[in-house]
Amino acid sequence: MTPGEFRRRGREVIDWIADNMEWVEELPVLSRVEPGEVRRRLPPSPPGRGEPFEAVLRDLDEIILPGITHWQSPNFFAYFPTNASGPAILGDLVSSGLGVQGMLWPTSPACTELETHVLDWMVEILGLPDRFRSSGRGGGVIQDTASSAALCALLAARERARGRSGTLTAYASEEAHSSIEKAVGIAGVGTANLRRVGVDETRALDPADLERRIEAEEAEGRAPFFVTATVGTTSSNAMDPLRAVGEICRRHDAWFHVDAAMSGTAALCPEFRHHQDGLELADSYCVNPHKWMFTNFDCDCFFVADRAPLLRALSILPEYLRNRATESGAVIDYHDWQVPLGRRFRALKLWFVIRHYGVEGLRYHVRRHVELARGFAARVEAHPDFELAAPVPLNLVCFRHRDGDEKNRAIPDRVNASGKAFLTHTKLDGRFTLRMSIGQTWTEERHVEGAWRAILEA
Repeated sequence: MTPGEFRRRGREVIDWIADNMEWVEELPVLSRVEPGEVRRRLPPSPPGRGEPFEAVLRDLDEIILPGITHWQSPNFFAYFPTNASGPAILGDLVSSGLGVQGMLWPTSPACTELETHVLDWMVEILGLPDRFRSSGRGGGVIQDTASSAALCALLAARERARGRSGTLTAYASEEAHSSIEKAVGIAGVGTANLRRVGVDETRALDPADLERRIEAEEAEGRAPFFVTATVGTTSSNAMDPLRAVGEICRRHDAWFHVDAAMSGTAALCPEFRHHQDGLELADSYCVNPHKWMFTNFDCDCFFVADRAPLLRALSILPEYLRNRATESGAVIDYHDWQVPLGRRFRALKLWFVIRHYGVEGLRYHVRRHVELARGFAARVEAHPDFELAAPVPLNLVCFRHRDGDEKNRAIPDRVNASGKAFLTHTKLDGRFTLRMSIGQTWTEERHVEGAWRAILEA
């Protein structure tokens, strides 16, 4: 493909994406294809000779698009937001066009230094502790997801605990994300050495139960070395008490990791920062701009207060990667901050987003989503047949019909089949519970009202 043809075809693809932005809300949110249907429409063997680009775009419309669940629809209320935006898409396009492999500083200095700078911006705009800035012992790096951040935090914690006697033991609440369990397995700590801590009436981690468990296991000769707390759990958006947990970790020399994958974005707004009280006690922290900060997937901002254990756990320098800049100690090589060697130029899309919206623009949209969620919660509370199943601190509403699990199971099935909205569920207190997650880029009041009407019809 020549530059001239790329320019022409590129305009066609940008037009296709822009058209999708304009009419995506008219499409059924949840794909209606049956298992195997997409593959049956694809040829069994690849083409021997190159095909016209028009054929690729035609199949994009006729084969691929029907198999898409539209995460960018303003009627998408399932799971969690993954709100892309125009500036993020363009930043990602530039990243793809440059084709940078940013494993070392010399492989593209701008890739490394922009990432360091944007991560320091994130410390400022989210009101994070200064100990996460790159100018001190800590710093930030962009991982793909919060799952990778959890694994890297666990590896750093294991490195810091090297030499401690007793079986290393990790702790997370009953509501903590499943990535913690996966991380202890991958890291060799073992899922048998992960303790699930009880929660209080709001489903937040119970510090008293945490300390009882740690003290009891220390008495048995175990070595508590890692604790994770969550700002906004996946099921119910519960807020763990960071200060209380952090103080326990200090007393018992345990690494304190804070997972704020979605809800951390709310800290753009000073009025929501109380959910992160005590964060200065954390050893590591992560937030996903690809969830609620208009930056398309994948982009997780992972911070450490002291990068030394992380680098000891992950650094390796074969001869073919040696270079003067690295050996000078004056640069950051981000391959030492993650599991893979290679890395994309992810900072570009985040940089585009921050510069396009500005901090005040980002705050406006976060506040609007919280306002929409609270309005939806008020509708639930006002209806005699429905009830809230959990507090609504931010943009997730957990609710249920009063007639029990069978009725609640039927509601999302009918809503999702209608194509008017997409809802998912969880279980709280053993009961089937509906989740309304509000945070898509183009979601407005009319979309929330439409979802509520679809729920009542169902």
